[in-house]
Amino acid sequence: MDDSSLKALLDDLPVFWWEVDQPWQVREKGGGAFADTGTAQRFLDRIRQEVADPGHPPRDGRWLARFDGRTFDVSCPRDTTPAHHRTHGLAVEVDTHPEAPRGYAAFADLVDLAPAAAFIRDRHGRYLWANHAYAHLYGTSAQELTGRHIEDFDAPAEAVQFRALDQEILSRGTPVRHTLDYRRLDGSAGHAVGHRFPVREDGQTCVAGIYVDITDHLRAMVQRREAEEHLQALRDHTGLPCALLSAGGRVVEASAAAAELFGLPLPDLVGRPAHTLLTPAAPGLDRLHRRWRGLISRRTRRVETSVTLDDTHGLQRRARVHLTTVGHSADRARHVWAVVTHQSLAHEAHPPLTAAQIRILTLLAEGSSNSDIATSLKLSRQTIDYHLGRLREALGAATRPALVARAYVLGILSPGAWPPRSATAGYPLSTV
Repeated sequence: MDDSSLKALLDDLPVFWWEVDQPWQVREKGGGAFADTGTAQRFLDRIRQEVADPGHPPRDGRWLARFDGRTFDVSCPRDTTPAHHRTHGLAVEVDTHPEAPRGYAAFADLVDLAPAAAFIRDRHGRYLWANHAYAHLYGTSAQELTGRHIEDFDAPAEAVQFRALDQEILSRGTPVRHTLDYRRLDGSAGHAVGHRFPVREDGQTCVAGIYVDITDHLRAMVQRREAEEHLQALRDHTGLPCALLSAGGRVVEASAAAAELFGLPLPDLVGRPAHTLLTPAAPGLDRLHRRWRGLISRRTRRVETSVTLDDTHGLQRRARVHLTTVGHSADRARHVWAVVTHQSLAHEAHPPLTAAQIRILTLLAEGSSNSDIATSLKLSRQTIDYHLGRLREALGAATRPALVARAYVLGILSPGAWPPRSATAGYPLSTV
């Protein structure tokens, strides 16, 4: 390259020439293919890698190279000039407006803007094409990837693994399903799953791959599994009777405490209609059904209510139940969790208590005498004595203290209120 006029001519053409010594130290370079020395040096580094690659370049020292989305016809003979121990080369850009090669044009057009990450590499590990999603995995652009090698972006150990997988696909000639572990831009571990498969390009078999990032999906699955484990631990070890009910009112899951509450084996409780566990004639069932429909239709998310439960021995007990919807549907809840927070002593069914009898029990628990109760209710002393007698008989209590105690353990009076009051206006032994 001693002819200055020839050098000046090449400076205006899309070519690049160079001369290097045996250690590949650049002695001269020029041409108009690259606008800056940094890009020219990167191109030379790429050529040096390809020359050092076993079996490459071909014997005649000529091949096509892709670099930064451009195609060059490279001529780099292996012979050296004995006098100077130099190697020269010439790269001529053969397509200034490259398009996706016909071999994979449809594939490239289909996935170029898809969220799945896709690439095509030749048998030497050089990227011929990559879409935006794949380039994003490495924090770069598709143009920067094209023409570069695996080692330019992946750690040495990973590059060896990927090259081995490429060679497996080239030798088998069939697609391979592959799970890819990589390091995300924020330093966290990433996971992708997809396929690699052979494609034909420029008369040679290359490797294409398409992957879907499943990192967030796997993280969500782990979080869901942990949440389910926590919920199962709460269900099984808190000792609270609880059950997951379907929108149709059947028991889907239940705790051992819930099965014990009804005196049923757990398998017999699961699948049972929840309404069969309630006392049929208990007041307030219509109101409970209305509130249930409000839960399922998403008019409300949670309900706290009192119900009367029947066990397999024919005994009843009053229970405080919390109902909470489950599921993200906007118009209909899929499931409802029912948790019993308070329950009364199991007892045989009794005649309903009147409003006056409930009021007498609250005043009796407060410490009022019979005369005080009569005055407060504007009833005669004989009427109060009559009601107390009926209450002792109905609740199985012989004395006034026993009557108050029974009123609490049977759930007639609220254990968490003072002054004493009825546990609920809809208590099944009450008409109010």
